Amino acid sequence: MFMNATVLDPALADLTPARPDTLLLGLIGAGIQRSLTPSMQMEEARHHGLRAHYQLIDLDRFGGSTADLAPLLWSARAMGFAGLNITYPCKQAVIPHLDALSDEARAMGAVNTVVIREGQLIGHNTDGSGWARGFTRALPQADLSAVALLGAGGAGAAIAHAALRLGVERLRIVDADAGRAQALADELNRLYAGARASASPDAAHALAGASGLIHATPTGMAKLPGLPLPAEWLHGGLWVSEVVYFPLETELLRTARALGCPISDGGGMAVGQAVGAFELFTGRTPDAARMERHFHQLIAQREADA
Repeated sequence: MFMNATVLDPALADLTPARPDTLLLGLIGAGIQRSLTPSMQMEEARHHGLRAHYQLIDLDRFGGSTADLAPLLWSARAMGFAGLNITYPCKQAVIPHLDALSDEARAMGAVNTVVIREGQLIGHNTDGSGWARGFTRALPQADLSAVALLGAGGAGAAIAHAALRLGVERLRIVDADAGRAQALADELNRLYAGARASASPDAAHALAGASGLIHATPTGMAKLPGLPLPAEWLHGGLWVSEVVYFPLETELLRTARALGCPISDGGGMAVGQAVGAFELFTGRTPDAARMERHFHQLIAQREADA
């Protein structure tokens, strides 16, 4: 069971999620103790008259790995979880363990949300739509002629699809695993007209003549501080989009801001992801503006406590 996820059955897609008064939700990933996802989901549930319990399932806490995904998913289903958020390093590794995938998740080759419905584990992806929501709000006039994307993992793959859908003319993909970057570029060119994606050997090559930079690796997170590329490769004519949201101002954004680069922080994507996941989990329409306000309150509190 779970070895080959099928395309999402239309009957499941049309089935309204159960709407109990209490929801059991969770997040599977590594190093997730400081995630704001639990608070965002529980607070929005409260506004809908729901009681949500959100469990962090941190692989680092019990010496786990992606090899533990099958028993974790089985347990979540057995215990009556309504759904799970999925993050690094599990977004791609989780796919073989699911029963079905949405069209979005299948196209992107990554899952960040699993809905458990009628005994089925259904994979979705709200990373791409979440990034696009935050990016277009922060940088509505961004030049999309040539964009460098650092990272071809789960988040990077989802963003790559979203970027081409937004109209990026040339997308240059860089990853520590060159084969993964090439595979993503090949898949994008198969799905979207114009052969607009390519794999670049390194960030310097990808940034040559680029109008924008999307950073989609874990570098810059509180537990992985630093820059993903040399600071001298940045310049004021480049916009910069970040996926890391804690800290909200990473070293990359701080350096870019000092150079006069227009920036989009990772908060917009974090909120967009949460908005999409809440709707999938509950079948209810969340208040995106309210979730965004709550997110920034949480960030302000974190910074005050730091």
